[in-house]
Amino acid sequence: MVRKALDRAQRSLESMGLMTKDYSQLGLGKAPEARKLSMLERLGWQPFFAQQTDADTLAKTPPVRVTQVHRSAHQVVGEGIDKLIPPRHDATVGDWLLLDLEDVAASVVLERKNLIKRRAPGRVRAVQMIGANLDTTFIVTSCNDDFNVARLERYIALAFEDEAQPVILLTKADMCDDVESYIARAEAISDRVPVIAIDARGEEPLAKLAEWVKPGKTVAFLGSSGVGKSTLTNALGSDVDGGLEIETQAIREDDARGRHTTTSRQIHMLPNGCNVLDTPGMRELQLTDVASGLGDVFADLQELSTQCRFRDCAHESEPGCAVKAALEAGEIDEARLGRWKKLVAEDAFNSESLSARKAKDKTLGRVIKQFKKHGKK
Repeated sequence: MVRKALDRAQRSLESMGLMTKDYSQLGLGKAPEARKLSMLERLGWQPFFAQQTDADTLAKTPPVRVTQVHRSAHQVVGEGIDKLIPPRHDATVGDWLLLDLEDVAASVVLERKNLIKRRAPGRVRAVQMIGANLDTTFIVTSCNDDFNVARLERYIALAFEDEAQPVILLTKADMCDDVESYIARAEAISDRVPVIAIDARGEEPLAKLAEWVKPGKTVAFLGSSGVGKSTLTNALGSDVDGGLEIETQAIREDDARGRHTTTSRQIHMLPNGCNVLDTPGMRELQLTDVASGLGDVFADLQELSTQCRFRDCAHESEPGCAVKAALEAGEIDEARLGRWKKLVAEDAFNSESLSARKAKDKTLGRVIKQFKKHGKK
């Protein structure tokens, strides 16, 4: 079945002139050297997406990627295509669409590799999509009052859940006298997450992030306002004539809080063919549907919880609680345990409430559909 899927993906890519008649581009052989990437490949088109369609469908509905989300329109880009289309509630920046030029509303959103999302701010029970089909998530924080372990754990859980490799970037290191302490605290969160202290200006981003910022890849900068996300994007695009010119602002002197400069989520294509998603700063990050990601961030606590006598143990006063026993023995940190319990409870509540909202919307949709059907009669 795997071979059939690869054959289908290869035929789709061949039909668009994206690969030669061998499996080298699917990782089954040595890739040809110095092959110039097509526009679609630069945008991030991969066999994962190609195998969801076929040559005839691609000819009728060419693939395009959502590169910017506006309130009144979505910007989509493809091979010889760069246009605005009406906004869609089921698509976000980074998504791939099969564009039906005759009936844009009928365009198909392809299955995603991943989706970074959160519960929408405020009292609204809804999911806000942040970005889709990412390869790497750069979690950006500063070596100042913005640094917050609990917030970093939230971002890392999001990235782990969707298998978008998280990397912590510590900016403003040049303005800090104790960078090593920040690095140590960030590294203690997870041994699976690289931590890099970086000057967001100049040549450091190009050098230190080269491992992830590659042609055809999609990376995202996530973090609070004022930590240097747009500055990093500008620095990575500095070798293009004139460079990228995303507006930036300095942080407030009194509390190191940033000002919102980026107001929309947008993908910028770098000169080397890498795609960078720059996002507005997020001061509120409510988790939903990230149980697996939390299990990865707090792997030791998750493992301990499986040893409790009761499956629904709250790790408070229950007999036979392995987590409580480890705490009393000084084997785990009480503050970290508290953060884990809080995030697990938050994720469970949000996931349940959003699921209930979705079920309610479906029921309402069926009622409206039936009403329209009988109304016509």
